Amino acid sequence: MRIPLFFAVLILLPLPHGRGSLFAQEAFNRLIFTGDVMLSRAVRRQILVAKDPALPFRKMAPMLAASDIAFVNLESPFSDKGPYHQGGMIFHAAPDTIAGLKLAGIAVASTANNHSRDCASHGVEFTISWLRKHGIEPVGSGESEADAHKGIVLVRHGVRFGFLGYTYDQKNGNWKDIDPRIALADPKIVCRDVQEMRKRVDVVIVSMHHGIEYKLKPNAAQTVFAHAAIDAGATLVIGHHPHVVQPSESYHGGLIFYSLGNFIFDQYQRVETQHGEVVQVSFVGRNILATHVMPVKITPSGPELE
Repeated sequence: MRIPLFFAVLILLPLPHGRGSLFAQEAFNRLIFTGDVMLSRAVRRQILVAKDPALPFRKMAPMLAASDIAFVNLESPFSDKGPYHQGGMIFHAAPDTIAGLKLAGIAVASTANNHSRDCASHGVEFTISWLRKHGIEPVGSGESEADAHKGIVLVRHGVRFGFLGYTYDQKNGNWKDIDPRIALADPKIVCRDVQEMRKRVDVVIVSMHHGIEYKLKPNAAQTVFAHAAIDAGATLVIGHHPHVVQPSESYHGGLIFYSLGNFIFDQYQRVETQHGEVVQVSFVGRNILATHVMPVKITPSGPELE
């Protein structure tokens, strides 16, 4: 039996200014991050066969729900209109599959990615409202451009965590225009947004949908964007989109996970797309105390610990 994530041994970091015990002074929070979640195509077929809209999350839900904040990248928009595609690159999550995110206690879902507009303008709006209706904060898209770039703030044990989200592309080959309600990954813009967010929070976390699919190393654009976010004051950059795990980096006092790979997906044609990572980052106050990276295996009935 695998030991749950929250029993991992923590690496204690020294406190600044000669303070005493870490736990006596500041609040402890445990945040968990996953990679791409797609609730369409073969994933939807498995859900229908099992007659269980929460099926893909069931194996990992207890661990995710035990965290103070659980984050996913939602690769398929929700919509109550339009067809459900059996294949292809247009993703559409059925509204009832929100049950899986609720079961897993997901608090934040990145909604800025290349599939954000797969269900057209209605899907952008419905996804935002549907997530919020079920107690999940969308990040990276909003009712307006200003809302998309404002981000969201969650308070846990008195610590204010701010989340921002961005995507390298929102057209997915289907659109000629730009929807300003979905934040694009511009290094100058992320610097502005992070600096504004820092006025309101203790910790800034940036979600980055960027890179080249199936590449095992980040490209220059990913690195430039992630470094810009950290230099502006972000503590964490969490990456997704390549569908494979890419390296992490400690940079200027911050941490960058360039790609956590898949979490819930139906890409069984490649060995490397059948594996992902779940990252737990433990905080004492605003400071990172420890990180724990757990490999996961992607199966038709949902991800499981390796």
